Amino acid sequence: MASQLSEAQTGTALPESFRDLERFVHQGWSAPSERERNRKRLSSEMTEIQEFYDTLLPRMDDIIGYLNQFPVDQIPEDGARLLRLTFSLAEVAPAVEFYKQPQVVEGFPPSRFVPVNVPHMTPKE
Repeated sequence: MASQLSEAQTGTALPESFRDLERFVHQGWSAPSERERNRKRLSSEMTEIQEFYDTLLPRMDDIIGYLNQFPVDQIPEDGARLLRLTFSLAEVAPAVEFYKQPQVVEGFPPSRFVPVNVPHMTPKE
């Protein structure tokens, strides 16, 4: 079972089998809110977004398998960081797959995008 020690106590940000992805946590891809993850995408170069996407996407089956062993409200902190990386992958996927740029093509200005917390639909951070 995964350790529930904090990153400060262990010096690690992610569960052992995903430590190779820790650079993305340190780069800010595991931000705790949707708004922060959106800002990260918008402030990143496309090469950085592409590297994140290309590295994380092939690992998704393993990541989901790991996360599925916990009830969503009992994921340890290192697993929660891993979960937030998957949220960032969902955030950048359209940029990679459709737009080929961080911004939405012909979309609203990013400053107008305000995520709304819908309690029964929003995961607890």
